[in-house]
Amino acid sequence: MEYVKEVFAQYDRQCIRVYQAYNADIAREAVALQTFGEHFNTNRMTWIKPSFLWFMYRSNWGTKKNQECILALDIYREKFNELLTKAVLTSPDSSSYTGAQWEKAFDETTVYCQWDPDRSINGNAIHRAAIQLGIKGSTLRDFLDTSIHHIEDLTPLVRKWNEQRKNGKLTSKSLPTEKIYPLQDKTIRHRLNMK
Repeated sequence: MEYVKEVFAQYDRQCIRVYQAYNADIAREAVALQTFGEHFNTNRMTWIKPSFLWFMYRSNWGTKKNQECILALDIYREKFNELLTKAVLTSPDSSSYTGAQWEKAFDETTVYCQWDPDRSINGNAIHRAAIQLGIKGSTLRDFLDTSIHHIEDLTPLVRKWNEQRKNGKLTSKSLPTEKIYPLQDKTIRHRLNMK
């Protein structure tokens, strides 16, 4: 079954919201500095995810080791769009590349795109894909310096929602409202296998 491949996200005219999870040291520092500090390793790739429920599935609602603190990053749409222009799929897609073209693009990029089945409140796969972007190297350093408008710690809220979920009392009305992010660029859509 082919999933709907669009970027579903919470956004306004200026920013798009993405999610990350860290241990308490990294998260506290990030909220205090409104960027990432000395506890954050810039030599590793970092992944940003716009889909809240996919991220909850991935972090098990903030209960996985070193993913106990859930951060929401509001990043400038212009910077998010720049990431999309650099992104290369993590596995080759025959409609976008030949094998050799993909290998060259994959080796040269600093932004990776991966599509995974998006999730419902209870973690079941739904009929659309969730995008995540991996950022490394000079692009990551630029992201930390120029892309972040605001960092918010959602951990207490996520814990409350998770308790409600486990008791069958959480509804989607309580959660972030996500809609299709406007992405008209045909070159990007083709490269990222968006239908």
